[in-house]
Amino acid sequence: MKNIMKIMLALLTSVSLVAGSATAGELTVTGSAKATYNILSGGSNGASVGKGMGITNEIDFGAKGELDNGMSWNYQVQFDPAAGTGTGVVDDTRLELTTTYGTLGIYVLEGGLDVDNAASQSVYGRPTDIGLASGISDGTGIDGFNNLQIHTPADLLPYGISLKAAYAPGAQKTMNAADAASVDPTINGNAAQLFTGTSVEQYQIKANPVDGFDVGADYYKVSGQGNTTEVVVQAEESGSIFATYKIGAASLGVSRTLKAPLILATSATVSAISNTGTGEGNTAAARQITNNKMSVAYNVNDNLSLSYEVEKSERELITNAAEYDIEADAVQAAYTMGGMTLSVSHGTTNNVGYTQNNNSTQTLFAMAMAF
Repeated sequence: MKNIMKIMLALLTSVSLVAGSATAGELTVTGSAKATYNILSGGSNGASVGKGMGITNEIDFGAKGELDNGMSWNYQVQFDPAAGTGTGVVDDTRLELTTTYGTLGIYVLEGGLDVDNAASQSVYGRPTDIGLASGISDGTGIDGFNNLQIHTPADLLPYGISLKAAYAPGAQKTMNAADAASVDPTINGNAAQLFTGTSVEQYQIKANPVDGFDVGADYYKVSGQGNTTEVVVQAEESGSIFATYKIGAASLGVSRTLKAPLILATSATVSAISNTGTGEGNTAAARQITNNKMSVAYNVNDNLSLSYEVEKSERELITNAAEYDIEADAVQAAYTMGGMTLSVSHGTTNNVGYTQNNNSTQTLFAMAMAF
């Protein structure tokens, strides 16, 4: 980690020494608006939700420009509704400086490097990520924190290899403006189990060794958790690998994720261990989570696309108890007419929240406008 910080400092220093005045930046507004009709039945989701209609949007306000020395910069902030309220909030902010030595990025709740879903070929969305509270515990991304990143320059390495490294000092996850002071961090609800030295790091590698074939991996790690009475037995970490292949009108993708939740000793003198995290996917009893995903898609013509995806998540529990895996699948179709896309998805999720026989069926209709 010291080496990463040294590289970031050297890059930032070189920029400050050679930077000239900036030319006027280009302002952009991009985004999408989407209306959906979501039908859920069976299990806890169907009992508590049923049918729902909604409209959402994601609007990105951006600016970009160049310095006199040829370096370029990019700024972006996103405006979208807060979950469950429909109230607009500003989030996901980035400021990037690209040089011949690579890119230096400063991200606030943005810049995820996890590749656990990079292989998805679903034409609308993954079965567990389209309005169904599946309870699946996915791989973790550093975009949940305010972080610094360095990226290798484009076309520097053979076979399309790109490398990215990110570091979140203090594990801060607040939508801060400039000059903001730090606040006590929390990770998966474990505020009492952290101390001031906590930090998060993530690394990513992607490659395109042959036309149509892409591969990649990421590794995520949290350091500095625990305290003198609750020592760390297992640090929080996760990692994923993925591969996609496209041939003609068909494409397929596969990925695998291993995730280790934080496990602490219950005291400094007792050997019993506990996982009391309140993070996604009911990780409170898990020693390890393994996710496997597979998807295929086919472009019938320039407008119509079809896809099928299946996801499976397995929990290995700390205690000797029954384990119920989440398995979700969905078949989808999308029809595009200029900037409008009409989509339909139908799928099932078994053992929602890793609970036996808690099975849901979902049918969703969507109309999205891109601008």
